[in-house]
Amino acid sequence: MEEEKQRARRRRNKKKGKKEEKPEKEEQKEEKQEKKEEQKEEKQEKKEEQKEEKPEKEEEKEVQKKQEEEDILEDEVNLKEVINKKCSLDEHKDIDAEYYCQECKISMCKKCEKDHSRLLKNHHLIPLDKDISEVFTGLCTKPKHPLALEYYCKTHNQLCCAACVSKVKNKWNGQHKDCEIYYIVKIKNSQKEKFDKNVKKLEELSNKIEPTIKQLKDIYEKINESKDKLKGEIQKIFTKIRTELNNREDKLYEEIEAKYNEIYFKEELIKESEKLPNLVKISLEKAKIKENDWDDENILPKLINDSINIENIIKNIDGIYGKVNDCISKKSIFIKFNLNKDEIEKGLLRDIKSFGKIITKDDEKVENEKEESDDEDEDENDIGLKGLFKQK
Repeated sequence: MEEEKQRARRRRNKKKGKKEEKPEKEEQKEEKQEKKEEQKEEKQEKKEEQKEEKPEKEEEKEVQKKQEEEDILEDEVNLKEVINKKCSLDEHKDIDAEYYCQECKISMCKKCEKDHSRLLKNHHLIPLDKDISEVFTGLCTKPKHPLALEYYCKTHNQLCCAACVSKVKNKWNGQHKDCEIYYIVKIKNSQKEKFDKNVKKLEELSNKIEPTIKQLKDIYEKINESKDKLKGEIQKIFTKIRTELNNREDKLYEEIEAKYNEIYFKEELIKESEKLPNLVKISLEKAKIKENDWDDENILPKLINDSINIENIIKNIDGIYGKVNDCISKKSIFIKFNLNKDEIEKGLLRDIKSFGKIITKDDEKVENEKEESDDEDEDENDIGLKGLFKQK
């Protein structure tokens, strides 16, 4: 144990000696390396903190955006809420309001409006019998901007207040700080020229627009007439096709009935055959009764007449019974519908799918050229709609 302790002491001493022997440059390198590692750890910690902060910032942005949208509508909502309300003065609270002051934010009856206008001549009153969106008050409608519209933004072609053109931009102000701004007095002449030109243009439009609308209506009526006519033509053609197909279908049904009745039998044969057992039974009973009466010459004519009747009945029964046996002997049915499916699929159905086409005047020439080419290449044996009405 003591020897092991001594060996451990020697190793530690050797290490200490080596450390002391290390040059100063190596120590500086180690210090730099340690600093770099510390910096990396700090950067990593900051990144993790930022990741955690991001969702919170996004939530704050969303809340801020919603608040801005609410604020933008604030003035308009306030005005709309006033409509059809009563006067703001307590003494007149039962009287309907007829005006609204944008500066004072109050609604007034006719009597209060007279006093208000006499005292505050520069305030902007809005008549409540008009649409709020059509009323120009001379004040900025942006949130938190109860200021007069004294500037013109050429960039956005709109009037602005001092807050709109403020050089300090924040949530509420400075939205037009980087735009081309003019004081409204400076643009009076240019706007007057534009105004006069636009008035002339409106006069020209006033003279042109009604005839143009009438012309448009006339064209629309002609279009509808043409459309109805075109639909009528198509309806006639397809009605004729349906009629021919239905007639052919009915004809085939008639042929089926005739063939089965000719080769096999009608339903009447079954009805007649069902009567045979009872007819045989009755005839046999009558014959048995009169079997011993043949010695009586007084009733001989009647007996002979009965004999003739029984003979005729037997002939009738034999005829029906023979037909029944003939039908029973014909176990297989050989009548079929003869139709070439390939001809139908390649001819008739193909033509139906491409039968008719709606084209414009510009397409007519191209369509005619295509039809001429198709006629040259058409197979003479091809069965299609072209021969539908010729075939009987």
